[in-house]
Amino acid sequence: MALRSTLGRLQSESTLFLLCDLQDKFRSVAHHIPAIITNAQKLLSSGKQLDIKLIVTEQYPERLGKTAPELNVSHAIGVYPKLEFSIMKDEKLKHAIIGLNNVKSVVLFGLETHICIEQTAMDLLDNDYDVHIVADCTTSRSVEDRCLAFQRLRQIGCFITTSENVIFKLLGGKTHPQFSWILPLVSKKSEESGLAGAHFLDA
Repeated sequence: MALRSTLGRLQSESTLFLLCDLQDKFRSVAHHIPAIITNAQKLLSSGKQLDIKLIVTEQYPERLGKTAPELNVSHAIGVYPKLEFSIMKDEKLKHAIIGLNNVKSVVLFGLETHICIEQTAMDLLDNDYDVHIVADCTTSRSVEDRCLAFQRLRQIGCFITTSENVIFKLLGGKTHPQFSWILPLVSKKSEESGLAGAHFLDA
């Protein structure tokens, strides 16, 4: 696998979207969950139009429920149940990801920032992927856990980004053939998800 980039560029053919455990059961306990779900759906819709590969996970769905119904993941390669916190610790999931040809960058988002997202990111970095954490689509039950996790994720080499930043990087410019289709999605600004003034932004 090629060495990881230090620049954070994204290209459609080499990017994987990884939606981690954004499940209905967390609706009443995770911070800013309505905004997180809205922003995640904008990202998923754009990814579908741009032919970005998508893998979805659900942590212990028998107890924690399925992916939030507002999220259209019908184009996913697969929706995988898991029990391990890191997606890469599940052998079936690890093989599904590593088996995808030409993937160099993983756009990771969902729940919870300080547990499954962080541990998955570490393992992805260990496997030489560029890791982009979509902050406005990623949350935890605790504000402190969320913000401190973003600090740690940046320290270990992840790109902390937003849904619109990812979308526009993948588009590259107005000449992209899907620009006019995606424009209505990004014409309305993303929902505020509690990032303004967050301490990790000053780290």
